[in-house]
Amino acid sequence: MTTAPPTRRYDYETDGSQIYVDSFATIRAESDLSRVPADAEKVAVRMIHACGQTDLTRDLVIHPGLVSAARTALEAGAPILTDANMVASGVTRARLPRENDVMCLLRDPRVPDLARAWSTTRSAAAVSLWADRMEGAVVAFGNAPTALFHLLEMLRDGAPRPAAIIGTPVGFIGAAESKQALIDLAADEPGLDVPYLVVTGRRGGSAMAASALNALAQERE
Repeated sequence: MTTAPPTRRYDYETDGSQIYVDSFATIRAESDLSRVPADAEKVAVRMIHACGQTDLTRDLVIHPGLVSAARTALEAGAPILTDANMVASGVTRARLPRENDVMCLLRDPRVPDLARAWSTTRSAAAVSLWADRMEGAVVAFGNAPTALFHLLEMLRDGAPRPAAIIGTPVGFIGAAESKQALIDLAADEPGLDVPYLVVTGRRGGSAMAASALNALAQERE
């Protein structure tokens, strides 16, 4: 085991706290945060921090009631339901206000049979298993457009309504369309105005979804 650091050959910041402070200062200097609701500014900053893309606010669409709805739900002990284990793994448990459950059911043994029977993806089939926990939950999609589409179809069929939906599935097939369908849900189905956060277009991913959840779980940056 080595007991000494390597020879210092590069000029770089090594103070973790200073890196953190400087990173968020850079984000605020380079991003147009006027595009997001005032109470969602820290959510946007944390998402930019996760992806390194200061132009992310150009594609962020945040419902005006998203932050208050999600925080109220989490403070009441609501679970977080996700489409991907990477999203669940990215949630910082210490930030959760009530030791909230964070669940991804992709590995549930019922999922493969459901996916085959319904001719859909396992990610979509897993969402059906959320039904008994979905009322008032905070749900997040960081990977699978089919899972987000499936949730919207469940809601249209009268499934329990979550408190908030984070929609950041990534990809080239169905990602942009699924997120637009979430934005359009209230207009298409009066009475289904569920607060949401969406990264429009093709970009997204588990890191973005997890960073949004972490910011919503606790206002501290």
